Amino acid sequence: MSRFLLVSLNIKAILQETTLHRRREKLGAMKKGLGLGDAYDVTVGRVKAQEGDRARLGMDSLMWISHSERPLNVDELCHVLAVEIGSTDLNINNLPSIQTVLSCCHGLAAVDEGSSTIRLIHFTLKEYLSRHGDLFNRPHANIAETCLTYLNFQAIKGFPTSHSHDPRGTPFLEYSSLHWGTHMRMEPSAPSRSLALDLLGRYDNHISTGLLWNSVELSRFRSRTPFSALHYISYFGIAEVAIDLLRTKRWDVNRGGRLGLTPLMLAAGYGRTAGHVDIECKKKI
Repeated sequence: MSRFLLVSLNIKAILQETTLHRRREKLGAMKKGLGLGDAYDVTVGRVKAQEGDRARLGMDSLMWISHSERPLNVDELCHVLAVEIGSTDLNINNLPSIQTVLSCCHGLAAVDEGSSTIRLIHFTLKEYLSRHGDLFNRPHANIAETCLTYLNFQAIKGFPTSHSHDPRGTPFLEYSSLHWGTHMRMEPSAPSRSLALDLLGRYDNHISTGLLWNSVELSRFRSRTPFSALHYISYFGIAEVAIDLLRTKRWDVNRGGRLGLTPLMLAAGYGRTAGHVDIECKKKI
């Protein structure tokens, strides 16, 4: 379906040229993946012009597909599209079907049959969406707020930290646990700051702690006990939230865990210090 759409858009763009020479030039550009901007303009316009909630669903889907830290699978995307920022639990009746999602994207997204992940139809579409940043309202802030809302769900908070995660029930748990801080660092917002503090207040007993702790990214810091919430926010490099944590006097920025690794050392190890955690904390606390 998406391949057919791309071909038809290309043909339409070629036929709009007025001479054989210009048509051949347009065809050559198409083969190189160039000259698709007009076709994308038209199709994105159709996505935005849909009635009811279909326009929001289509644009939200394209935002997630183009801005996520890794490709999302079908279940992850459908679950995240059902999250209402600030809600206390997921309304299962709010889950869209993947057929509805693809329909609302007007062929700009497709399911990769081999991996069941959602992708854009062509690499040039990602470039187009990157050049047109005004298509999405605060994409990384929106993603961070959605991830944190998900992690603050009552059902998620009820999981024990030793819980063996079954992705069938909570398919978005792994992504939100590993990447909320990355999106928040790119585009912090007042709602994400508040949601992050809610999460970090109980972080030692939250399942997302173990998921991040067991991730490949932190595997070199293995020990019997995970780090504190202050260690994790230093790892993500979000100065404003680190300052909020230090103001509670619950954590010490210079205190190391079992490995003797302080939050500042962890931040430095991941290049988070310049103008962020260490300088700002020492200046403001």
